[in-house]
Amino acid sequence: MKKRYGAAALLAAVITMAGCGQAPATPAPAATPATATEEPAPQAVLVEVVVSGGFAGVDNKLVVHEDGTYTTRTGTKPPKSGRMTEAEVTELRAALEDPAYAKLPPRPTGAPIADGFQYTLTHAHHTLIAGDGERPPALNRVFKALPDGGPPTGR
Repeated sequence: MKKRYGAAALLAAVITMAGCGQAPATPAPAATPATATEEPAPQAVLVEVVVSGGFAGVDNKLVVHEDGTYTTRTGTKPPKSGRMTEAEVTELRAALEDPAYAKLPPRPTGAPIADGFQYTLTHAHHTLIAGDGERPPALNRVFKALPDGGPPTGR
């Protein structure tokens, strides 16, 4: 007596045979934790200050991260890094979150000072541009709380 196999049984047999010899699919491995030799992930930026202008044509930048680490770039010199204390970071954060600072105009409102500096501050996706002639108390408070004595104006 002959056995008859249905189309479904035949298809199942073909699929089973085609898969023979192959390793079962496995999900992609999860990201491995950083080892001691890898660089740590960059911290979020608390504030970025760019200083430009002046008689000598300054173009400097200071970036302070949430954890208090900071980097200063002065002209073409190699960047300089450091770390603020917790108290210094707390003071800087308080100055940046002061309601008076939030009310400062986003662009200069006065006449520019010849050979003066222009300061561009970015905090929490909000950018403020101020000139040397515009130093309201709320902006001075932020400047005083920055590392290394304030915005990087040197060459």
